[in-house]
Formats: sequence, structure tokens, C-alpha cells
Amino acid sequence: MIYFDNAATTSTLKGAEEIFIRENREDFANPHSAHAFGRTASKKLEDAREEILEDLHLEKTHSLIFTSGATESNNLALKGLPLHYQKRGKRIITSAVEHPSVLNALKELIPFGFDIVILPVTSEGKVDPETLKNAMTNETILVSIMAVNNEVGAINDIASLAKIVHAFPKAYFHVDATQAMTKLAFNYGDADLLSFSGHKFGAFKGSGALIYKKSIAFESINAGGEQEQGFRAGTVNMPGNVAMAYALHEGLKNLKTHEQSVRLLHDYLQQNLAQMEGVSMNSPQDALPYVLNFSLTKKKASVVVEALSENEIYVSTVSACSSEEPVSYVLEAMGKSEGDARNSIRLSFSADNTLDEGKRFVEVFSTIMMGVQDR
Repeated sequence: MIYFDNAATTSTLKGAEEIFIRENREDFANPHSAHAFGRTASKKLEDAREEILEDLHLEKTHSLIFTSGATESNNLALKGLPLHYQKRGKRIITSAVEHPSVLNALKELIPFGFDIVILPVTSEGKVDPETLKNAMTNETILVSIMAVNNEVGAINDIASLAKIVHAFPKAYFHVDATQAMTKLAFNYGDADLLSFSGHKFGAFKGSGALIYKKSIAFESINAGGEQEQGFRAGTVNMPGNVAMAYALHEGLKNLKTHEQSVRLLHDYLQQNLAQMEGVSMNSPQDALPYVLNFSLTKKKASVVVEALSENEIYVSTVSACSSEEPVSYVLEAMGKSEGDARNSIRLSFSADNTLDEGKRFVEVFSTIMMGVQDR
């Protein structure tokens, strides 16, 4: 099997699995129970919280809410914060290529009188800092821009964007870092709020976090108890979060080594695919090497993806969270034709992937392309 769909989800690290199983068997108490067994579980949860903040060098400035993943984190950040601070202003800025959990969360604020401004992106899928600067006003209370695009791997200049936002004292800067964590080194402290999911870097589905500056408050978006500083009701997934802290630590520790390995595979595939007839590259040259997106100009992408699957090679056509959409809105926002946006294929990698897998992919893909009828 060749698995090139790591932007959708990754396999779990062995160490994370061992932690998850151990904590579920040995310290399975509810962390909010008042007895000693509950306090033991609570201590492990708080240790995981501190470890994540320390690994990101945010322990002095930020707090952390454990969530079920980036979708919940994005919803809490993008609805909970504006509803709490709406008297300061109702203008929120984002980009046309954000994840659906950002764009759809913001749409739900429109009936409450919020002005949602959606910025265009460049042909490389990035937000031009000058475009953001021109969109900022004194009514802006929140800007949400992803660190790395999940479909094409475009990297935004978070430092420059943060500087623009922070020139306006009422505005906060939210970064969806889901595809960046353990893959891209940047100053996490540039973000006032930072979202991510554990299952993107070897932890478990159902684990994630929203990191936020200590001065920020939210309106809770789900009613219940007072867990997670009162901002996120519900029993906390202690075993999953402890495993996530481990996976994040390991990923950050090996970030440079993994990046070098993945880049060899990425560059090999990019060079070979770019030379093939009927293939048009979509990912920018300076994209994160973990993602490689291209379109088929003569063949139907869904047919090719299915043929690859029959050979136990697993890739995707668009983001797994948008897989029911026939056209990639990300590629359309980048100025690609409807044909290209409708026939894209995304390869996404982890450090477990090898150059030999890349060579096998090229071999099988070339054979399929010769055998599939033109669309």
C-alpha cells in the first residue's frame, strides 16, 4: 500500500498509541472528578497542556483549550470571540481559500450583523499582505488566515500579516495552523489564536486545541459544564490529549529531518509529473513540500484516482472536508480554469513515505494515464 493522503489524516505514532492505551486503562477517571483518581487524571491533562505550550514557546503569553480538533477550535475562535467583543466592532476578515470550518463558521455570524470580508489570493494561493492592509479598518476585530493551505500547500507570510493586524489595537489575529504543525517552523506567538488537530501529525482523531493569548475571552458555543476554563463544555479527552502532546513534541523535535526526507520525495514527483503530457501543476514552487497538487487536462481525475486506489495507491481529488464538491474553490480562487479546478489531484506526504513509493507511483500513474480514455 502507498498512502499519499496525509493531509486528510495520518497514521498514529506508536508512542502515541501506547500512551493512549495506557491512560485509558490505568488513569481513565474523569479529570474533573473531585476524588484522588480524578485528580491524577487532571494532573496528566495539565502536564500535557503545559508541555504543548512550552514546546511552542507560548507558556508565558498564551493559554490552551483542548478540543475535538481544528473544526471545533475554529468555531470557538471565530464565533466565540466576535460574540464576546462585538461592541468593539463587527468587521471580520478572512481569505477565499480557508478551510470550510472557517468559512462556514463565519457565515453563521452574518445574521448577527457581522461584516465578513473575504480577501482574494494571489495565483500562488497566498494572501498578499498589501491586500490585507487595504482591507483593515478601525471596525476590524478579527482576522483569520491559515498558515498553510490544505489543498495546494501555499505558505502565508504569517509574520507580515500579524504585523498588519496588530497595528489595529482592537483586532485579533487567528491562524488555522492545522497543516503547519510539525511541518513548518514559524513564530507561533505572532498569532493571538492558533488552531490545530492532533490527527494531522500522528495523534488521534478527536484531539485538538485552540491556543489563545491569556487576555482573550470567548462566549462558549456549547452549553454544559465549566470544563476548559469555562470556554468548552464537555468531558475532556485526557488520553487523546496526552497522546497529542507526545506526538507534537516528537514532530517538532524531528521537523527539520522529516522536512528533508519529504522534500526528496516531493521534488522527485514534481519533476516527473511536470514532464508528463496532460498534467498541469497547481502547487506553487515554494509550497510546503508535504503537499503536491496538480490537474489533469485530458483525463478525468476521479477515474484516475479510482484506478490508483485499485492498485492500493491512495490519493485525493480535493480536501477530504470538501470531497462532495465537484470543483475546488481553492483552485478557482487562484485563477485556475474550471476544468483544472474540477480535475485536480492532491498528493500529501508524511515522513513515513519513501522515494521508492514515489517511483512506484510514477510507474503506475503513467500506465493509468495511457489506459484511461480522454474526458
